[in-house]
Amino acid sequence: LQCTYIEIEQVPKTHAVVLSRPSWLWGAEMGANEHGVCVANEAVVTREPASESEALLGMDLVRLGLERGATAKEALDVIVALLEEHGQGGNYYEDGSSCHTFQSAFLIVDRNEAWILETSGKYWAAEKITEGVKCICNQLSLTTKIDAEHPELRNYVKSQGWWNGDSDFNFSEVFSLSDDHIACCSGRESLEKQGGDVSAQAMIDVLRDKDSGVCVDSESFLTTASIVSVLPQDPSFPCIHYFTGTPDPSR
Repeated sequence: LQCTYIEIEQVPKTHAVVLSRPSWLWGAEMGANEHGVCVANEAVVTREPASESEALLGMDLVRLGLERGATAKEALDVIVALLEEHGQGGNYYEDGSSCHTFQSAFLIVDRNEAWILETSGKYWAAEKITEGVKCICNQLSLTTKIDAEHPELRNYVKSQGWWNGDSDFNFSEVFSLSDDHIACCSGRESLEKQGGDVSAQAMIDVLRDKDSGVCVDSESFLTTASIVSVLPQDPSFPCIHYFTGTPDPSR
């Protein structure tokens, strides 16, 4: 299977997917599959430099998780297994004259479960979300509530001198360059204002919000796509996915 930069083994069966992706690469920034699994990713910077060597991009892993996972947990397992086997790396910019590399954070949900997965190289930690609202953004957000992790994660960070093994293991404190992880997502305040009533329209309003910085419109960067997905827990009801149809979610 030819991904953006490298070729990997294909699997016997893949799921139907709908994707939002930059035209120049194979992977996707966000999308859903026929089983109601949704995956999105965000570039994050950690104290471990991202590899410039061509490997799987975080966006490749979004698509692979959707194509191969029939549940949120299956998609998570697919992503971390591929990370272990192939690693992540390569230029996130179409213009090859400059190289921008990142680590990846993922939001992975289905009708019944929601997970946050954050990575640094092949190492990772994940939190199962059971209440409230949760964002991913360009800064790490996982702290001490970790429900799954790379089996060698803690040994690795101890060997690097990033954690002494005595204090509570806080993923974002260990892997962040600074205290950036304390104030994370532009959209968190907007979501928290919704309380328990997070409707499709409320999400559309949040994603159109330029004043908060969720929808960016500047000379250097423009938000060009958003998706809102409605995933009924009753399997007799279909999942519904709203995609932007213009280069600006506010329109």
